[in-house]
Amino acid sequence: GVGGIDLALFVVAADEGMMPQTREHLAILDLLQVPDGVVALTKTDLIDDPEWLEFVQEDVREALQGTVLQDAKIIPVSARTGDNLPQLLEELDRLLLSPPPRPETGRPRLPIDRVFSIAGFGTVVTGTLIDGRLNTGDEVEILPSGLKARIRGLQTHKEKVETAVPPSRVAVNLSGVSKEQLQRGDVLTTPGWLRSTSVVDARLRLLKDAPRPLNHSACVALFTGSAQRLARVRILDRKKASPGEESWVQLVLDEPTAIVKGDRFIIRQPSPSLTLGGGIVVDPLPQRKHRRFRKETLERLEQLAHGTPDEILLQELEREQPAELGALMTRTTLSHQEAQKALLSLLNAGRVVQLDMPSEEAVTRLPPNSKYVVSAEGWAALRHQIESLLDNYHLRYPLRMGMPREELKSRLGLPARAFNEAITRAANEGSLLETEAILYRADHRVVFSPEQQRRVDELLTKFQDSRYAPPSLAESEVIVGADLLAALIEQGRLVKVSDTILFSAQAYEEM
Repeated sequence: GVGGIDLALFVVAADEGMMPQTREHLAILDLLQVPDGVVALTKTDLIDDPEWLEFVQEDVREALQGTVLQDAKIIPVSARTGDNLPQLLEELDRLLLSPPPRPETGRPRLPIDRVFSIAGFGTVVTGTLIDGRLNTGDEVEILPSGLKARIRGLQTHKEKVETAVPPSRVAVNLSGVSKEQLQRGDVLTTPGWLRSTSVVDARLRLLKDAPRPLNHSACVALFTGSAQRLARVRILDRKKASPGEESWVQLVLDEPTAIVKGDRFIIRQPSPSLTLGGGIVVDPLPQRKHRRFRKETLERLEQLAHGTPDEILLQELEREQPAELGALMTRTTLSHQEAQKALLSLLNAGRVVQLDMPSEEAVTRLPPNSKYVVSAEGWAALRHQIESLLDNYHLRYPLRMGMPREELKSRLGLPARAFNEAITRAANEGSLLETEAILYRADHRVVFSPEQQRRVDELLTKFQDSRYAPPSLAESEVIVGADLLAALIEQGRLVKVSDTILFSAQAYEEM
């Protein structure tokens, strides 16, 4: 649960100096990138030798070098005499007055660190709220179980509030779930956007003083949010990770966990317990387990880790497209404002297209959430697939005018609205023509061979000669065959009024 803090009060006893556990605490603060802190050098009343106190301060300063606390003030204090305690409080106040900004994405998450019940109130969970706000009355989801509940009440530092804001400690009184259904490590959030995962892509840094290299597929204890999981470390870019090195890894967890891009984590040796390193999640929902040493995989991870909002949003879209705009904005780990700005930029640059919008139109505002978008490359691939399916259909059935809409929709496997928007765009670009029932390539024509044309002429003559008592459907099939007859009906030259009766188009109109 330490990952939710903004400021560390780092305590070192002056009579002992930097002990092993103290160094491990410093390593954890550094791996989690806790952004600020102050060092309290305690028990100074036990030190009579000024040189020793100076030596301990230098030892601490040396240990802090290269970590997030390298610029932290070291303040010698004594709880017994009160020496320098006012200065320590003053430094804490100064740092707390200007805490580093934390992103508010509008997607609240509360990693649960305690679960209990109170008579008359029911189930209560506590945690550090991040990424968004919670309101009394909100429906919430508990992951990884997927249980739904409703917020009956909120408290922050024992004060009742209607809205809890990040980053703050929050107690949430829930209705609809029991204490037994929840546990430390679960995540409370708003429904519909966060998915649990058992595999994550990450950048891992092994501590310089790690006892040994980390082998591929090593089993570790992983800590993220308030969750602890066993995980297997798949090293993607080298044979093994050496102390002090950074590596691209895929972490395979033993239990599903709710994680988002940018979350930091710690790995420890399970037994004997020892911190090995930590890192940052770059993709919480990889589509597959990666093969090792693949250049394209490593390049993609680099872009995810260091890319611009435009690149991050585009890569998220390319994972699953066409994408309904609302679902895409929910999936990305960018803040809502960042995602909107990035999407508008991508639309106007032509790198993303709105399926039902003509390509030449400028985009001045975002389309509704129900509209479908696709990357420019994704649209080119989808259009090519549509054209290929229609071309193959025309080759297979040259006497048919086109492919039934429902058959093409089934072959593409798209949702109905995405399919309709894609067909509209393809038609606007001239790739195909459409009627209510069929789709066909713009250059497709049904052309009869001389022999077919002879039989067609023979049949149509019979329909002309006997306008109101024409040949039956069965008799017509004997003359031209089923395929040719279907073509004449599709072209509107014959009208089928029942399973057995046909008329010429002219006779039908006259009647």
